[in-house]
Amino acid sequence: MKTTIFQVDAFTHDPFRGNPAAVCILDSPRPDAWMLAVAREMNLSETAFLLPEEGAYRLRWFTPAVEEKLCGHATLASAHVLWESGKLKPGETALFNTLSGVLTASKFGSLIELNFPSTPPEPVETPPFLLDALGVSPLYVGKSPFDYLVEVADDEIVRNLHPNMTLLREIDIRGIIITSVSTNPKYDFISRFFAPHDGIDEDPVTGSAHCCLGPYWNEKLGKTSFKAYQASPRGGIVAVRLEGNRIILGGEAVTVMGGELYY
Repeated sequence: MKTTIFQVDAFTHDPFRGNPAAVCILDSPRPDAWMLAVAREMNLSETAFLLPEEGAYRLRWFTPAVEEKLCGHATLASAHVLWESGKLKPGETALFNTLSGVLTASKFGSLIELNFPSTPPEPVETPPFLLDALGVSPLYVGKSPFDYLVEVADDEIVRNLHPNMTLLREIDIRGIIITSVSTNPKYDFISRFFAPHDGIDEDPVTGSAHCCLGPYWNEKLGKTSFKAYQASPRGGIVAVRLEGNRIILGGEAVTVMGGELYY
């Protein structure tokens, strides 16, 4: 059975930047073990699996190690593939049934907007190993339903960080977000995201992390709309807008490969 698969760079308009995701379009359900094996074969931070389902698509996301409950860049990549392949018309809304409820995507020219749940952080005591692993003095440590959030004094700290992945791997949580206000006037804040516990040392651009970053910087800066930069080696730009208990994430995407799985 042949299965169509694409590789898409998300949160960028340039190929080979942003965050690469594989998008696999299914015509029938496949076992979880198969999907995890495909994700390991692709060896990207996320592989998305799309299955048509009553006017929508069932969407699941796998790292090479685990299934995730929420992923922004692979959702952006999935919506991009549906429009690029003609499975959705440009004016149609993409509807995804996921482990985080119904998510939608809308297309405005080259920009895709995702409607995601807000996941604001709450202040917490710093967990063991975290500061030793990061080697920073935090201004704030908080926790969302998925990740720890650490604010530091300036963006040079964020850009120059070299975490101890062995120690981070001991922290039982999806990921660690480190962030600061941006000194570059093009952006409101910058961040990086590390998730070695889930098989991703550093994720290039993490849409779902901005569901936590948006409400956090809303409280700090008093704004509801942001332009954010994720300062990984590949780099990527995320537009963030708060709408009640939802977060609108905006970004572009580029297809870099397409092919077929034979197994």
